[in-house]
Amino acid sequence: MRAVQTQEQRTNDELKALAEQAGRDLEDASALEILQWAVDTFGERFCVTSSMEDAVVAHLASRARPGVDVVFLDTGYHFPETIGTRDAVAAVMDVNVITLTPRQTVAEQDAEFGAKLHDRNPDLCCAMRKVKPLEEGLTSYAAWATGLRRDESPTRANTPVVGWDEKRRKVKVSPIARWTQDDVDAYVLEHGVLTNPLLMDGYGSVGCAPCTRRLLEGEDARAGRWSGNAKTECGIH
Repeated sequence: MRAVQTQEQRTNDELKALAEQAGRDLEDASALEILQWAVDTFGERFCVTSSMEDAVVAHLASRARPGVDVVFLDTGYHFPETIGTRDAVAAVMDVNVITLTPRQTVAEQDAEFGAKLHDRNPDLCCAMRKVKPLEEGLTSYAAWATGLRRDESPTRANTPVVGWDEKRRKVKVSPIARWTQDDVDAYVLEHGVLTNPLLMDGYGSVGCAPCTRRLLEGEDARAGRWSGNAKTECGIH
């Protein structure tokens, strides 16, 4: 394995160029090959993020690097099933689950901003409970992996398998970007990968409980997130 160069040894321009070149070179590579590239390139400065909707990317990454860091955001609003999935992943998979939390508890946020901020200003709620904690939690990493897929929604249709995260100035890896839901289901079945029980209970995408509902017939997978307003993403992606 070639020597791993740290983020400090590369300028942001070099990292961006590296990411964009890898995105082109790895477009037709398998998810495991994409993750192996990330592990070989960044070593311990690479992590996986997971919402614990399923553990597919975490499982794939553990095959490329046993004990890989898997970062989970505990917003304080998760379904019990989501926390249970996180705990099960930590218990049975060869990964190191790291839980990030916001600076304020839900009670502290309610005291400062009023109850149910997620109903009145979901962008601000997501910024404080998701975006900022992740930004702080990724400080020590040069690259991070997501479970984004192009088929999930129109806003994700152009997701590169490797790209540049301009917000955080890091390499962003989306190894299953080209997968379909059928591909995910087949991988889960073949490898016995843990999934959130809510996916079997009418939910197409699992986020915070107050902002997530079951799907109606014919809706795309993310239609149940922030239903009733124009918001489609939490701001992380």
